[in-house]
Amino acid sequence: MFPKYGVPDSANTAWMLVAFALVLLMTPALGLFYGGMVRSKSVLNMMMMCLSAIPIVWIIWLVVGYSLAFGDDRAGLIGSLGSFPGLHHTYGHDPANPTGIPLVGTIPAILFVAFQAGFAMVTVALIAGAVADRMRFVSWVVFAAVWSLLVYIPIAHWVFSAPGLTEAHGGWIVSHLKAIDFAGGTAVEINSGASALVLALLLGRRRGWPKDPMRPHNLPFVMLGAGLLWFGWFGFNAGSALEASGSAALIAVNTLGAGAASMVAWLVVEQVRHGRPTSFGAASGVIAGLVAITPSCSAVTPLGALAVGAVAGAVSSYAIELKFRWRYDDSLDVVGVHFVSGVVGMLMIGLVASASAPAGVDGLFYGGGVDQLWRQIVAVVAVLAYALVVTGVIGLALKYTIGLRADREHEIDGIDDGQHAESAYDFHPTGGG
Repeated sequence: MFPKYGVPDSANTAWMLVAFALVLLMTPALGLFYGGMVRSKSVLNMMMMCLSAIPIVWIIWLVVGYSLAFGDDRAGLIGSLGSFPGLHHTYGHDPANPTGIPLVGTIPAILFVAFQAGFAMVTVALIAGAVADRMRFVSWVVFAAVWSLLVYIPIAHWVFSAPGLTEAHGGWIVSHLKAIDFAGGTAVEINSGASALVLALLLGRRRGWPKDPMRPHNLPFVMLGAGLLWFGWFGFNAGSALEASGSAALIAVNTLGAGAASMVAWLVVEQVRHGRPTSFGAASGVIAGLVAITPSCSAVTPLGALAVGAVAGAVSSYAIELKFRWRYDDSLDVVGVHFVSGVVGMLMIGLVASASAPAGVDGLFYGGGVDQLWRQIVAVVAVLAYALVVTGVIGLALKYTIGLRADREHEIDGIDDGQHAESAYDFHPTGGG
């Protein structure tokens, strides 16, 4: 019967408080990462799009989102609106036991609520990278709110609402299909990447792209953002164990290894193809590896994590150039990095998973056959299809009502000034004559 009441474990609660803070850090860190990639006249708008995901998602999460994602299961598709409305039943004391509070596992339920909200926040913010330089901020706010409710929350229920976690049954991907997605390769990465592609296509290309160079204006921002994201990712992945344990320790090590291997792989590809390893490539490579290990961190050994990261870095370094061949303007390579590496991470589980890891499943290369691989493929296809269709409906509805794209002069003169009446940098000297 949920909620379960009891006394929380102090060590696990302390770790999860840290993990929650690390996950929350990832959204402003993404703002730095993305903000450095755009031109100087767009940096504030990009950071605002990322940062705005925090209040937008939290309000929805508090009122109805958490209940729909983790409430009593309805046919494996969605949670019950009546389970935790306004976060009811996630805090307070048990009338029959004054020392007991609502728990998820061994931690306070309200802490689990906040931890999972951080996942939703950064997922929404990820989409912003595909629409840089050209989307109206008001339209972004409306899109972010509707998308989090109609796209993220149902998929989060499918993937994260495990049987016995907060209710008795669970979402269909985790409880019926039994695909492995420990920390969000589908719900976070594939979901945001597919949705970003749809929104970028509906908005159209940036003015002047691909003819005009649109280089990152601040590579130190990019490097700092990547470093903070890597730091936050330890909370993202290891925190998903919901306890301070050996499993969390292995997951943290796998997170380190995949990011490192992916960075090396990306730089090797750059050296071979272009003759120079770049700081931009190093930062992108780290993120690709972290994306790929997100679903697989509980299913692979430390050596397996290196393989996951190396494949993700190499494949994504090629994938980011497909937008020039296929002529879609994914401004900051959300598709090439997050979608592609998310798919790599999900499928590599079916290949290099080891029963010695916490997930306890052998992949194809460890003698497990294709049983886990087909489950991973079905999960990827299902989330991809749902995200594409529903995001398309949302985007079209907004495009033909309030509009999606900023005014032409705002794009040319700078979307920071046009949308926010601000400039990131003051290039005009002041002083008396």
